[in-house]
Amino acid sequence: MKKGGILNADLNAGLSRLGHGDLVVVADCGLPIPPGVPVVDLALVHGVPRFVDVLDALLGDAVFQECIAATEATGTAAAEWLDERFPARRTVSHEDLKTMSADARLFVRTGEATAFANAVLVCGVPF
Repeated sequence: MKKGGILNADLNAGLSRLGHGDLVVVADCGLPIPPGVPVVDLALVHGVPRFVDVLDALLGDAVFQECIAATEATGTAAAEWLDERFPARRTVSHEDLKTMSADARLFVRTGEATAFANAVLVCGVPF
């Protein structure tokens, strides 16, 4: 039994397979899931689990060197959540973010129902 950290077995397995430069998408419940990308679907009902809770759990378990979000998120609660964690995040159009998600090594779907609560995280290394 794990002592702490992420307990979801599928999410742990997905994180364990990641390497430097790999993309991880943390998505609200509405972002289209691209075909062929491994998905860990955590969504239970609207709002559960929250985007920010899943994001914080991932940040506690893995190293990410960059965050990419949709320009359309600017001024939203999602942008505030990301700004607190990634002050230097990069933005692209929402359409470009959806296109980028097709190259992800892992797609994590949350129950978040806040507009544009999506992020593409680029894996870093701890050394």
